Order: sequence, then C-alpha cells, then structure tokens
Amino acid sequence: MPRLDHIPDNASPVSVSQPGLIRLNGPARAIALDVLRVNSLQTGAYVSHFRGRGMEFDESRPYQPGDDPRSIDWRVTARSTTAYTKLFREERERPVLVMVDLRASMHFATQGCFKSVNASRAAALLAWAAHHRGDRLGGLIFGDTTHRELKPKLGRQAALRFVHQLAEHPDWGVRERPDGGDGEQQLTQAMSSLRRVARPGSLVVILSDFLGLSRAAQSYLSSVARHNEVLALFLNDPIERELPPPGRYRLVTGDDEMAIDTYTKAARDDYRNEFETRSHELETFCHRYGIHLMPLSTGDDPVATLQTALGRRSR
Repeated sequence: MPRLDHIPDNASPVSVSQPGLIRLNGPARAIALDVLRVNSLQTGAYVSHFRGRGMEFDESRPYQPGDDPRSIDWRVTARSTTAYTKLFREERERPVLVMVDLRASMHFATQGCFKSVNASRAAALLAWAAHHRGDRLGGLIFGDTTHRELKPKLGRQAALRFVHQLAEHPDWGVRERPDGGDGEQQLTQAMSSLRRVARPGSLVVILSDFLGLSRAAQSYLSSVARHNEVLALFLNDPIERELPPPGRYRLVTGDDEMAIDTYTKAARDDYRNEFETRSHELETFCHRYGIHLMPLSTGDDPVATLQTALGRRSR
C-alpha cells in the first residue's frame, strides 16, 4: 500500500486547509491526465487512452466504412437515402469536472485520514494537473446540506477557486445527516446535477464512497459516461472491507462511541461478503458503461496512487 509520503506529518487526518491543498500544486506537475492504468478492484489492469480534448460538431458527410456508428447523424440520415456521420473539430481546451463527495459517510477512517480528506487531496491534485495541462477546470462539491457548482474556467485562478471552495465547504462541519438517512438522496441529486452540467467531451472525475448509489443515480451517471470520459475514485477504509481480528473494539465518532464485537466468524464473513458484493456491483456497473474505476484507501498516498494509475507526466 502506498503511504502518505507526500503529505506533511503534521497535516490533519480529519480536515483540509486551503494552504495544504495549494501545496499539492507541485506534486501535481508529475501527474498525467492522458493515460489510465487503472487496477481493477479484483485483479489485473488495463490501459486506456482518454478520448482527448473536448470535441465540437463541425459538419456532416456521407458515412464511410470504418466510421464510428455512434457518430451517425440520424437527423440528416432521416432526410436522405444515405447514412451520414458527424465530423467534429477539437477544442483548444478540454473541460475537466471534478466532483467531490463530502457526505457524513466520507468523514470516517480507522487508518490514515478521513475518506473525505484523501478524496479532497486527490481532487486538488487532479485540479492542479488539469491546470498544468491547460484544461478548463470546473467542479461539483456536495455533502448532506450544501451543493456547489463551479463552471469550467481556464488558468491558475480556476484551480485556486476550486481548492478554496473545497476547503471552505460547510459540510466539513457536518458529521451526522440532518435527515438521518444514508445519503442516497444527496448522491442522486448530485448525479442529476452532473448530468446537467457535464459538456460532451469533458473529463469527469468523481471521488466518493458511492454509498447509496441508487438506480436513478446510476442512470444519471451512465448518461454522463456516454458522452464523456469518466474516472471514478472509490474511497474506502480497511475496516469497511473486513472487520478486525476477533475481539471487542471501541469506535469513536464525535461525541458518541460504540463497541463492536468481532468474535463471531459468521458475522465477520457476512460483513466481508457485503462489502465485496457492493464493490463487485460498482465494478460491474463501471465496466458496462466504460467508466474507469480506481480504489483509494484512507491509508494511501494520493500522489503515488494517481501517478501509478494515470502515469507520470513527461517533462
């Protein structure tokens, strides 16, 4: 497991600061946004080139053998006896949308730092990497009480705006959901907003634990994936994957604490199987719609993890 070698020893494990996220500007220069080498949640890996910068429709011409059937211009074809395909021209900058989950379930860890903290550090690295590549950066930052949207803009100020909104988001102070639910509604609403704002040809990065990923949320996300490159960073903590060895443990959350008993083998097996089932369902969904899936644990170094998954940027 890559450790947090690029994060200062005195960095908070439960929150982020704007200066801390700005300091990730340097390490982000080594992160490429062109090639994915994403290890699956099970075994193996694959390499996939991003579809490139955003594309704008230019004109239609008669369909030729070898053309992508997905680019058929059905409107023009319907008015003619010949199939036509759409031609696109490359935009100068590609929109990059970084979506960060700050719901209550993300403010949790037994090792390293909160899922929300590692997600935010990875998001800041990707934001700076997009800036260094010359892409337009936008974002969606949501939690249980507040949803913020940032339209894609070019330049250093866009990255600074993103890390400021991320560090100062009100949901850093929310540890329990006001409605007492599982956050499904908030995630579904965020995915609905993503579908509305994601422009075709964008690179979309989602950092979440994907708890409460409803059928509606999957429908919105699959729609986004049809027209954009999507990278999903699956945040998790070791104790979510498997209970600790047999014993009695104390968990502290804010002012509350609880004890868990892990002596029963059947209970430990059920717990492990539940996480594996949820992970497999997420992996299957992402594979079906061409979404690149990458795990990120609370104990992982986001710099090393992203460099391994995305490749190192050639200088």
